[in-house]
Amino acid sequence: MCFHASVVTPKGKVEERFNRAFKPGVDFDPLYHTSGFSHEELPVVGNENTIQLASWGLIPRWVKSLEDALKIRNQTLNARSETVFEKPSFRNAISKGRCLVPVTGFFEWRGVGKHKFPYHISHKEEELFSLAGITEEWLNKETGEVMQTVSILTTQANPLMQIIHNEKLRMPVIIDRNREEEWIDPSLQQRQIELFFEPSNAPMIAKSISKLITSNANTNVPDVLTPHNYSEVEAILDSEHLTTKPTEKPKVIQDSLFG
Repeated sequence: MCFHASVVTPKGKVEERFNRAFKPGVDFDPLYHTSGFSHEELPVVGNENTIQLASWGLIPRWVKSLEDALKIRNQTLNARSETVFEKPSFRNAISKGRCLVPVTGFFEWRGVGKHKFPYHISHKEEELFSLAGITEEWLNKETGEVMQTVSILTTQANPLMQIIHNEKLRMPVIIDRNREEEWIDPSLQQRQIELFFEPSNAPMIAKSISKLITSNANTNVPDVLTPHNYSEVEAILDSEHLTTKPTEKPKVIQDSLFG
């Protein structure tokens, strides 16, 4: 699944990368680490000419009360691509609310014996890349407030993520840069949308990081992304960094390649 992400690119560079401006008055500060369960706002790019912020955890428009909205959004951080057209929570959003979620990386945990070790996964060639998202507005009828919400689609793990996320074997759906505008095209039909759900073969890099990410400290800091080697399982992790290229199996890469 995908419950943790980073977006460390400054606001201006996000706008430049997607050739769109944030909505007037919207501030965005880089996120070194954000958890979906904190429901922070992520930048989302839809088929309009602006970039919006959306609370992570989709609230379907048919949810009536704030109490129900707060409950359901913990269950909708991700949407499984295999069933997204079937689930009442997602049916409207996948048809009418597809969006790009710009990130500089996402986090997953690798199980080794009884232990789990955190990794940060980024794109080898793109500072910012796009996860497939679906977004929907929810109206709080008690206050009149309109909340923009988002869910990230997931799919089966590719060879790299089978090593990293080796228990649930899932990964976010990644949209190739040259297909981003196609993904958010409102005219797409279900058959065309489902073609995006294949595991990505983009060149990715996975780096083991410290357990600061699971501590009680503030994790939205640069140190959360610092590579960390686990000596207690050195025989298994071997101070490793993993990378894949299209059509290649994952390889062990030495630290020197990361400068």
